[in-house]
Amino acid sequence: MCGIAGAVSLQGGPIPRLDQILTAMGGLIAHRGPDGEGTWTNSSRSCGLVHRRLSIIDATPSGSQPMVGQDGSVVTFNGEIYNYVELAERLSRDWTFRSRSDTETILAGYARWGLDCLSELRGMFAFAIWDGARLVAARDRFGIKPLYYAVVRDVLYFASEPKALLPIMPDVVTDRDALAEYLTFQYTIGEQTLFKGIKALLPGHTLIVANGSIEVRKYWDIQYEIDADHTEHWFAEEMRRRLHDSVRLHLRADTEIGAYVSGGIDSSLVASLAARQDSRVTRAFHGKFVEHDGYDESGFAAEACAHAGLDLHQIAITGQDFNDNIERVVYHLDTPVGGPGSFAQFMVSGLAARHVKVVLGGQGGDEIFAGYARYLIAYLEQCLKAAIEGTQRNGNFVVTPESIIPHLRVLQEYKPLIQQLFSKGLFGPLDERYFALIDRSSDTTAEIDWQALDRRGVFERYTAIFNSARNVRKEAYLDSMMHFDFKGLLPALLQVEDRMSMAHGLEARVPLLDHPVVELAATVPAIVKFQGGQMKHFLKTTFRQDIPEALIGRRDKMGFPVPIKEWLTGPSQAMFADLFSSRAARERRFINAPVILENFQAAGRYSRKAWGLLNIELWHRIFHDRAAQYRRLVDEAVPKAAAG
Repeated sequence: MCGIAGAVSLQGGPIPRLDQILTAMGGLIAHRGPDGEGTWTNSSRSCGLVHRRLSIIDATPSGSQPMVGQDGSVVTFNGEIYNYVELAERLSRDWTFRSRSDTETILAGYARWGLDCLSELRGMFAFAIWDGARLVAARDRFGIKPLYYAVVRDVLYFASEPKALLPIMPDVVTDRDALAEYLTFQYTIGEQTLFKGIKALLPGHTLIVANGSIEVRKYWDIQYEIDADHTEHWFAEEMRRRLHDSVRLHLRADTEIGAYVSGGIDSSLVASLAARQDSRVTRAFHGKFVEHDGYDESGFAAEACAHAGLDLHQIAITGQDFNDNIERVVYHLDTPVGGPGSFAQFMVSGLAARHVKVVLGGQGGDEIFAGYARYLIAYLEQCLKAAIEGTQRNGNFVVTPESIIPHLRVLQEYKPLIQQLFSKGLFGPLDERYFALIDRSSDTTAEIDWQALDRRGVFERYTAIFNSARNVRKEAYLDSMMHFDFKGLLPALLQVEDRMSMAHGLEARVPLLDHPVVELAATVPAIVKFQGGQMKHFLKTTFRQDIPEALIGRRDKMGFPVPIKEWLTGPSQAMFADLFSSRAARERRFINAPVILENFQAAGRYSRKAWGLLNIELWHRIFHDRAAQYRRLVDEAVPKAAAG
């Protein structure tokens, strides 16, 4: 786990001020790798690579980066290749390994297979290889590890975080289309970022720079080709085998490993499986809120830890913590993030980093095992429609009213969302109905200048994903909903996972997102995954013995609830008022600061509205208003000695 950055000339000539630029970029990602740093440039100075190191596997100097291979190719790599031991054994007859690091297996694999090496890698990764003729960059299948790039004056620059690209950007400008997506979903859904001119390399894609051109290729995608030939028992046995194997590989490290335990099923399952496989997994970490009723889930976290035999470390997160750290959180996130759970994750990651270097989490479970309450809301509408029309048995998966009733108590806190959905009509096209369910912009009509933003374009980009026939070859509504969340929401959640852990130099691993696990889950029929409208039915029944019964039967799990409403109307009220009363806030494009101040008191207890708007203003202050400071970093840089 590390930070990477670099530059390559599109025309092949020397890059002006290359050393200063690499130093400035490396400094902005220094928090990602506190254990070491390295810089490499080629002899013509048309390419330069930067690496900041967090030592997890092979902490000796032989594992340092950028790493030069025996064939002269050079790599800078962020992440972990979990099957590196098996790969090294296969590649050793053609490659003399000089380290025992997973990094070198990338070089050896690329030397033998070229870009086809990506299909051999199991792990989380973002890397760039310079082979003397071209630069090849790649990102893992799910977007666990980040990679961003920008082209300025015929030079392509890339980095683990957008902030590292700001020193070379002529201006810091908000991308309108990305902002419209953020205001709609509270995340962006494509390659555009909120920084105009800075793109994200999408999950499962490669970027190739050669002969003055840039090419982006897809090398992997999820496919919902439903397997109707196997029984639920077979799926369960195969899933147990694959997830146990994933956890085994994710436990490879030359250091102690901990686990996040939120009190939900996913993190508790991962922690339980890990503790049973490896005696080094002894600690779990949890954040609790004790100042206000309704937010403390530490009792469930304690149940999970007792079941797994883990020592639970907890941090009580307060309103004062929020005041002291919220700007740091937004700085490390790089872009506004809709969910206030990112703040709690920042605090828990800080706690974990004081004890371990590696922590396991349960990210991905909701997207691959149908864990969101909105799926149940969507099916509530569809089962009513099917009951009225008598179409429950027409070949599509539609739960019956009788089977869905026992699970509706889960929706107790979601009545406002149900009212909002039904107020926008009933029984319409499925893509429109799900869009209405996830659209979070309806309560910001006064706060945002929507006339200046392209809302229609957002819907068109959404439907291109939702209705992708190449990925979803099944009539079940569930697969289409899950597919959109997998492609849109999951990368945004993984961005938070990455940034909040790396802010503290902590490596976060997510065993549920191992491609053999995900590919199997995508073939499981909806009637198995979501039987009777029960969220995570398949996961719960398959791993029932590994999860405390108190968690299996929970009906009140709400993600990572944070008392943001209580903070912003209490200890943080003055901060919120000062921010949106400032001249800078009043002059923002697209945002109406006075209306934000007038309306934020009316937000519901679990509303993300105030949090989302606060994020936007802090993001503008930290990055837009200080753009000149980022550009000066190149002038002030003292170049590090580079290997060549």
